[in-house]
Amino acid sequence: MGSVPSEDDASAAVSVSLEELQNGTVSLETLERAFGPASLGIIIVRDLPQEYPDLRHRLLSYSSYLANLPESTLASVEKPETSYSVGWSCGKETLANGRYDTLKGSYYAQPVHDAALERKARELYPKCIEMTSPNVWPSEETLPSFEKLFEQLCHIIVDTAALVARSCDRYGVAKLEDYQPGTLENIVRTSVSTKARLLHYFPPPPVKPEDERPDSAMATDDDWCATHTDLGALTGLTSQMFVDEEAHSPSTKPDKSGVLPLLPELDSHPDSKTGLWIKDRSGRTTQIHIPRDCLAFQTGQALEHITRGKFKAVPHFVRGTTADKGGQIARNTLAVFTQPNLWEMVDDRRDFATLAQAILGGTV
Repeated sequence: MGSVPSEDDASAAVSVSLEELQNGTVSLETLERAFGPASLGIIIVRDLPQEYPDLRHRLLSYSSYLANLPESTLASVEKPETSYSVGWSCGKETLANGRYDTLKGSYYAQPVHDAALERKARELYPKCIEMTSPNVWPSEETLPSFEKLFEQLCHIIVDTAALVARSCDRYGVAKLEDYQPGTLENIVRTSVSTKARLLHYFPPPPVKPEDERPDSAMATDDDWCATHTDLGALTGLTSQMFVDEEAHSPSTKPDKSGVLPLLPELDSHPDSKTGLWIKDRSGRTTQIHIPRDCLAFQTGQALEHITRGKFKAVPHFVRGTTADKGGQIARNTLAVFTQPNLWEMVDDRRDFATLAQAILGGTV
């Protein structure tokens, strides 16, 4: 069996208020503790807009409703030509052991819109349809207000990420020669390459002790999402939402007013080790708990390149659970990957498109 993650204190994650970000009063030392070489590569932002908790609960409830739609309905919002990186995706990705990941469903969309920049991206990079293909959405009859909720929540996350980026720019100006003011904030606010991923981790299937687990990374800790580093600049993360789908079926239809009810949220998972873990430079793992009314922002590889290694992208994974502890409990969350426009330079020789192709192709 794989090793059990350590019980490191999750309070090691740095926390700041939205007001501190708005006022530019987050110290350079705090940023270094959050993102520097010895850090966990994550910062938690509290005191968010008052509408945030309700939007989060509603959209993460929709994650369960979406994932439990009929296969034919889900197939209508798949885009195979984008390598399933737009719309619905399930069972298309492989994990570290080469198995197809059927325990996780994803819905991808790009929340930042600018017609001129979108046209520029398509013209300059006609083969990069994973980043330039238009969004696709279920019908209003199927999931009423899904598109609106998705974009509303993403806009709060992107706006907050831009403030984190502004603080990172202050650090860059202070610590890096010839760093251009506003570099990261401009990337976050204007990039049409930003990608949002609504995630649904299905309840674990019943498994007998003598059986080989059919999906996911059997006998490892990262069985719900394999260990990896993010590609972009900053990844915005909501807290995870656990739903007992046996007690609260996500197959409910909209009522006469066209509303899908909120799904009750469990206070915690029966398996306390289920969820997001970060692996630091020494190989030590730390579980990260994001409060429901907060957002977290994690460093990606583009940020590491742009800051010339001053801020580090750190490996992380999602640890699942076994059926005997998990029952019919699903995990829902939203990740927003703020990424540079394809033509923007991330170092002195590569634009983001080149970096992305190198990383996804395994050459860096």
